[in-house]
Amino acid sequence: MKRFFSTIKNIFKIEDLRSRILLTLGFILIYRLGAHIVLPGVNPNELSALSKQTSEGVLSLLDMFSGGAFSNASIFALGIMPYISASIVVQLLGIAVPYFQRLQREGESGRKKINQITRFLTIAILLIQAPSYIANLRAQLVHTPGAIVDGGMFFTISSTIILTAGTMFILWLGERITDKGVGNGISLLIMVGIIARLPYALAGECVTRFEQAGGGLLVLLIELVVLFIVFVLAIALVQAVRKIPVQYAKRVVGNKQYGGVRQYIPLKVNAAGVMPIIFAQALMFLPIMFAGFSSEGGGFVAAFADYTGFWYNFTFAVLIIVFTYFYTAVTINPRQMAEDMKKNGGFIPGVKPGNKTVEFLDDIMSKITLPGSIFLAIIAILPAFARLLGVNSQFAQFYGGTSLLILVGVILDTLQQIESHLLMRHYDGLTKSGRIKGRGSVSAM
Repeated sequence: MKRFFSTIKNIFKIEDLRSRILLTLGFILIYRLGAHIVLPGVNPNELSALSKQTSEGVLSLLDMFSGGAFSNASIFALGIMPYISASIVVQLLGIAVPYFQRLQREGESGRKKINQITRFLTIAILLIQAPSYIANLRAQLVHTPGAIVDGGMFFTISSTIILTAGTMFILWLGERITDKGVGNGISLLIMVGIIARLPYALAGECVTRFEQAGGGLLVLLIELVVLFIVFVLAIALVQAVRKIPVQYAKRVVGNKQYGGVRQYIPLKVNAAGVMPIIFAQALMFLPIMFAGFSSEGGGFVAAFADYTGFWYNFTFAVLIIVFTYFYTAVTINPRQMAEDMKKNGGFIPGVKPGNKTVEFLDDIMSKITLPGSIFLAIIAILPAFARLLGVNSQFAQFYGGTSLLILVGVILDTLQQIESHLLMRHYDGLTKSGRIKGRGSVSAM
């Protein structure tokens, strides 16, 4: 405990780090306030039907990602998911379209053009999703007189503009946090929205357990222990690495000789971080978005509106595995690693430099990515099993799934950045070892 308070004191001794943390907290506060600002023309006291609609199913997940803004009919109701959907499209185009491939090779200038295209695509998606959200809002509040003051064309157009501007403002906040604050801004805002729903979910589960035949305190304690175990497993997945030994030949630097130095390349079992699960979740939202945020009816949309259903979870798991391989290929470049080793006089014992080293590294990454992606997929679908075992719908979302993995990944990544600032200025880190293994950057968002 003494070490903890000493570390907090050291954090606020560093002016740059203190400013970054306070700025990040200020932007988060703005984001949370915006989640409670209701669209003009909507009565905030008459939203019980919308809240009921978002209490279960995929819409409850969408509401969690927006930090409750969706069920509040807020100006931030559509959250950051349209931008993530646009990012998926642009990055997939980078595989198939030569123009985007050329932009990816142009370095910083190419990255700026890709970001600009992604923003324009985000606006296009918003101009489709915003009217769908408004139509669903009308459908839910049609039997509530006075819920919408004026539901005419002006309300539709003005609300579409406001919802589009709201999402773009969230994107701006995320970018400012990334540039001037601590952590990856967009991931941090998603995490804050998830945390904001945790107290309500826990309170709802407590009410459920203390009702008649709910199981009482014992069942609640068992659930919390299981949640802790899953949390630890998620941390283990994020931090798991396989170390590859690299032998460096004898060389002279200045007046000192170095010979036979052995170091290790830490290859992460989950090199893609939480990006696969975020992108997979964004795709799983598409059916219900195209259906106008309504899960009524049957067939395809109904199957993908139930996050406890077989087809939803099977598709979700497959998408996670595919995106894990995709992002690992983007993040880890075996040829570049082999070239860097060769330039520095290094080699992997028993493996010839050059193409053999590239093949060896590529084979190792393929072998460790498969179990990592499967484990990631299993954790992602655990909420469905928790729900089937009787856990409250909102609380079940924290038993693994997108929410838990984002919480773990973003927290570790943010703590790693804070620790880097401390160690650069010769202060003790946040742990006794002085090192926190983050999940790597998620700047691809």
